[in-house]
Amino acid sequence: MQAHPIIVTGTDTGIGKTVFAAALTGALHAHYWKPVQAGIEDDGTDAERVARLAGMPREQVLPEAYSLATPCSPHLAAEIDGIAIDPARLALPDVAGPLVVEGAGGVLVPISRSETYADQFARWQAPAVLVARTTLGTINHSLLSIEALRARGVPILGVAFVGEPVEDSEATICAMGKVRRLGRLPVLDPLTPKSLRAAFSENFRLEDFTA
Repeated sequence: MQAHPIIVTGTDTGIGKTVFAAALTGALHAHYWKPVQAGIEDDGTDAERVARLAGMPREQVLPEAYSLATPCSPHLAAEIDGIAIDPARLALPDVAGPLVVEGAGGVLVPISRSETYADQFARWQAPAVLVARTTLGTINHSLLSIEALRARGVPILGVAFVGEPVEDSEATICAMGKVRRLGRLPVLDPLTPKSLRAAFSENFRLEDFTA
């Protein structure tokens, strides 16, 4: 298996990006890194949630470069904490094997008053998976996100959908955006490491993420 970093980004917040990142991390037996954590949910940080859902050793989850108190956009959360996010601290970690890196919210979420996550992705020059929901509005959000990534020269590995099947929306996004359709992760109830592992295996091809 070829070792390389993969960026997991999304079209919006709350669309299942962290769940997909957990599935991908587990399937690749990868390290996981969320550079900036802003706020802590009832079930812990995204890193803690990924570790549980991926069923991975905690040492494969790398510590955040910034852990911010307020659950809002990282640029504002940092200002509230009285700090500035330094892009130099966001350099990709050097690890053995695959690395899954998760952004926050959508591709144009700001990390400072002058830069977005997409600008940071451009520095990394790692392939990005765009996670998109399948509900109404996803075509617009997805195509705008694809344009924003391409405008910055970020390589796009493809789109991973989350939600109930909506064939026309999924096909239209990938055809008009000229991106690969990687698969669709259904909404899982219950959401467990076992159900997530099975859903990823049934709906995605591992070789699409390792070639």
